[in-house]
Amino acid sequence: MTTSDDAKLAAEEAAEAAAAAEEAAEAARKKADELAQAAAAAHQQEATAAVEPEPVVEPVEAAASTSSTPASDIVEIVKAGYAFEGPALVIGALVDGDAVPDAQVRIPLGMLNRHGLVAGATGTGKTKTLQVLAEQVAAQGVPVFAADIKGDLSGIASPGVANDKLTARSESIGQDWQPTATPTEFFTLGGLGTGVPIRASVETFGPLLLSKVLGLNETQESSLNLVFHYAREAGQPLVDLGDLRSLLTYLTGDGKAALKELGGLSSATAGVILRELIAFADEGADVFFGQPEISTSDFLRTTPDGKGIVSLLEVPSVQDKPALFSTFLMHLLAQLFRELPEIGDTDKPKLVFFFDEAHLLFKDASKDFLEQVAQTVRLIRSKGVGVFFVTHTPKDVPSDVLEQLGSRIQHQLRAHTPDAAKALKTTVSTYPHTSYDLEEVLTQLSIGEAIVTVMNEKGAPSPVAWTRVRAPLGSMEPTPAAQIEANVSASSLLAKYGTAVNPESATEMIDANKPAATTEEKVEEYSDRWADEINKRSRRGRGRARSSTSRQSPLDRAAGEAGRTLARELVKKLFRRR
Repeated sequence: MTTSDDAKLAAEEAAEAAAAAEEAAEAARKKADELAQAAAAAHQQEATAAVEPEPVVEPVEAAASTSSTPASDIVEIVKAGYAFEGPALVIGALVDGDAVPDAQVRIPLGMLNRHGLVAGATGTGKTKTLQVLAEQVAAQGVPVFAADIKGDLSGIASPGVANDKLTARSESIGQDWQPTATPTEFFTLGGLGTGVPIRASVETFGPLLLSKVLGLNETQESSLNLVFHYAREAGQPLVDLGDLRSLLTYLTGDGKAALKELGGLSSATAGVILRELIAFADEGADVFFGQPEISTSDFLRTTPDGKGIVSLLEVPSVQDKPALFSTFLMHLLAQLFRELPEIGDTDKPKLVFFFDEAHLLFKDASKDFLEQVAQTVRLIRSKGVGVFFVTHTPKDVPSDVLEQLGSRIQHQLRAHTPDAAKALKTTVSTYPHTSYDLEEVLTQLSIGEAIVTVMNEKGAPSPVAWTRVRAPLGSMEPTPAAQIEANVSASSLLAKYGTAVNPESATEMIDANKPAATTEEKVEEYSDRWADEINKRSRRGRGRARSSTSRQSPLDRAAGEAGRTLARELVKKLFRRR
């Protein structure tokens, strides 16, 4: 290589080095500019913070940070996952930092008979979600049955009232809100409160449910089964609690031999059952049992224009008897299962049954009772009935029942105690895989928001979606008492169920076979009957005003004894005149 070649190569290398240096200098200048801009921005932020308070970040703003999926991907996933072909109920709109109006979260109408769960802590919006679902189900021509535990669900019968907050919320989630009243029929248990009375005979209520209400153990439940068996074989109808008491007394006395071949009935066990029946009646429960019994067909009605009627069981007057009303709801569900024909899968259900305060149903329940509930829920879908359990957490529902609930609407949970934290973890474990950090999200949900997954039209779970629930079209306040009374007075069912009847039953049949009673025995019998009738009527009156205690007060007991004494003296005078 010549000297000229060396010089030329050195010149090229020098030029390349100069170009690299220039690029490095340019990069350094850009970095310096960026740092200067950042410093200026930081200075400006500090100056602003000195005169303005730091804005409060609402829980909903954390949506982007509680999911590992990019925001745009979540929106597209939800849009695709809830785009059903058939009719569907709209639960609400996806929340992704804020509500996304064009990403609607829905549940297929035809999948409601795959059942569901609405859960959440007290005050998080469960009842309003129930109202939103019930309104839409009825609007689709499907009847609804629901229990109004606190009295605030009655607003479904009155049109809602608009306000600025409601309007802003509805617009933010793409809801075209219009005030609408839903056709509603009001019922009450045994006529306590305002509504068409719902009654059941002791015989159809059955020993299993009655044992649950009375709090009997397995041995006592088995004995009660034996008594019901004897009544059926002997043709002695058990209509009310008095019939069951009469039969128990007979089978441990003059009729003791009747059960000898079946193992007999222990006097001690019969005594426990009798004491529980008396206490049960003293609480006013005797008015729930009798005739005429409600026909399940009256829960399956629609209006002339094709809307489903909401059968609303008003139970504020029996709030102090939670085991009773929850078990009574189970009785109605079991009666529907027995009476409705098989229809298989259809485009829409025949009835949707909302089971509020469901945890009360399963509390302290026997194994046989839980098995009956699980079997009823599993098989009743083929009768066209969808069941939604409303409770606090999925943990409240036994696993055999929970695994049959295809849709989940979970409102906020609180984890302020070790038990609550455990319930939170259990709830998270029941959801399909999701990019959300559910342990965090479920404690951040605002009132009226929920984590939702439903069963899609193919029977698979939909994507988990943080949802802002729609506003009810009916009133969020209870319907005025005067309006409810007018509704009940105009009901065509009042003539059918309004007045209790007392047909010949076990008590009369047992009495007919007794030897002639002495005058004193007749005095005791008739005076007790008169006094019981006086007490029953007074309890009905107190039930309308809702007594503050579930047990008889000393004043009530004194009044009962005074009634018996007065009745006894009157009966004696009548017999002396004869």
